[in-house]
Amino acid sequence: MAQADITMYGADWCGDCRRSKRLLEELDVQVNHIDVETDKSAAAKVVEINGGAQSIPVIVFSDGTHLTEPSDNDLKAKLTALGII
Repeated sequence: MAQADITMYGADWCGDCRRSKRLLEELDVQVNHIDVETDKSAAAKVVEINGGAQSIPVIVFSDGTHLTEPSDNDLKAKLTALGII
């Protein structure tokens, strides 16, 4: 499994979260998953990152950037740019 400093804020009920999580698993990329439903400070962090929006998933990368509700292609491109895949 590829070691990467990646955090994904999401929720079990979120279809986009499940899709991104599945892609990361298929690519064998290790991610720190944080459930915004059970961790209210994480939910607040999502709002902060998104400039007030509660959109998930939010995937935060080691370079300090993030993607919100990324397509599979955008997520793969970011992982490639960071040399993770």
